[in-house]
Amino acid sequence: MYKILAAFLPLLAGFLLDCLIGDPYSLPHPIRLIGRTISSLERLLRKALPNYEYAAGVILSCTVLIIFTAVPALILLLCYRLNIWAGIAAESVMCFYLLAARCLRDESMKVYRALCSENIEQSRHAVSMIVGRDTKNLTAEGIAKAAVETVAENTSDGVTAPMFYIMLGGASAGFFYKAANTMDSMLGYKNEKYIRFGRFSARLDDLLNFIPSRITALLMIVSAYILGMNGRRACSIWRRDRLNHASPNSAQTEAVCAGALGVMLAGDAYYFGKLVKKKTIGDDLRPIRPEDIPAANRLMYCTAALMLVVALSFRIMLFGVLL
Repeated sequence: MYKILAAFLPLLAGFLLDCLIGDPYSLPHPIRLIGRTISSLERLLRKALPNYEYAAGVILSCTVLIIFTAVPALILLLCYRLNIWAGIAAESVMCFYLLAARCLRDESMKVYRALCSENIEQSRHAVSMIVGRDTKNLTAEGIAKAAVETVAENTSDGVTAPMFYIMLGGASAGFFYKAANTMDSMLGYKNEKYIRFGRFSARLDDLLNFIPSRITALLMIVSAYILGMNGRRACSIWRRDRLNHASPNSAQTEAVCAGALGVMLAGDAYYFGKLVKKKTIGDDLRPIRPEDIPAANRLMYCTAALMLVVALSFRIMLFGVLL
């Protein structure tokens, strides 16, 4: 009985905690620790291996993955050996830290409120906190589009993909994924500085997100129907535009969101002052509005809830068979 509880309770508790309180900005956060470790190792390896950038990037990736998978696994092993409830509590906190639905919603809604107040500079600042593109010249529509794209893409990266790996291997597997995803967000740029150093991290993240992004897209189509959005168009645009991105995964959920809302996402954008040509996703049936941001968040939360049901069902069945 206790093993069944340990199979599903940590993920359920972590998801509910994330929905209720979100990331505790005032407390130490393991993802920020991953980021600081990546930065420190990058400085060290660039000095140690200045002429072997790709090899240095591989060493960094393997080191970070080993540390941030082994340490959570060891902590959980000790806690579960101490007491089943200590293990469940520790793993619940870890799952809570791994999920980012509330943070994604809160940060994107800051953009929405700034747009509603018609404060363009505040809107640009708010959206600059959640996107990598240049924001200083974005129009109100461009700001809303950037926020919607971020919610759509990070529904997988920040919410359902961690749940997928927690489903397969518990919180330690979730940290393995999160470490890889954080490395990609910090090192996976296709510019002169990172094109070789960050190549391994970028390819690993593509591999790890390949299945979760597609599961998320299918669940998001179901969510569109549940929420009364245009599920038929969401499915149609997904089938047509799901590969309209440099990444094999990012357009999966963006395409569903674009179809469900009836808007066009993606397209050309500026990064570090340079125009980057991108394919568009969706049809330009109407201009994007600030109200599309909370709509994208509703789609994100419904998709996350469906993924939670899938993950919990899988773990209960798996542990039931093992017992």
